[in-house]
Amino acid sequence: MDNLARLLLRFLLVPLGYLAAVMAGSAVILIGEWRIGSLFEIPEGSETAGLGALVAIVVAATVVALLVLLMWLVAAVGILFSEAFAVRSWMFHAANGVVSALIGAQLFAGGPDAPPVTGDPFYIVAAGLAAGLTYWLVAGSTAGFFKPILQSPAERAARLPPPASSPAPSRTDDPPPAVLPPPQ
Repeated sequence: MDNLARLLLRFLLVPLGYLAAVMAGSAVILIGEWRIGSLFEIPEGSETAGLGALVAIVVAATVVALLVLLMWLVAAVGILFSEAFAVRSWMFHAANGVVSALIGAQLFAGGPDAPPVTGDPFYIVAAGLAAGLTYWLVAGSTAGFFKPILQSPAERAARLPPPASSPAPSRTDDPPPAVLPPPQ
């Protein structure tokens, strides 16, 4: 039953971790590169007060939807590796996020005449780092089905059965047992 619960937990945590990572990465791109906060600035005397907020919501939803649909292809390689080999290192997941973001930006950049996804690769690396660390916080720190989830060595030792009782040790100063002669 414990194995079934761990398997179901992995099926729940991995997609939730991926969605949280996409949200973190897209937030870095939206806030950093595209400076989405400037959309909320309303000029004096303007009648389009809610237009900036509406544009910001539409742009954010579009970016998140595109990243959810496209980046799972790239990030799944590292996620499956970490689940298969129970890699729980935050450095692995951060590096997986950065590499996935860089590869994804190259794969989905468009044609030679298309504008780049971002003008500065710093934001791609920052988005990948944020996504990788967020994934580690949600699902990566407990990665793997075969290793116990959330157990320290002390907790594992407490679950072990007590050692089998051994015979009482003999004292060395006791005389050896007497050997009786065989009956005649």
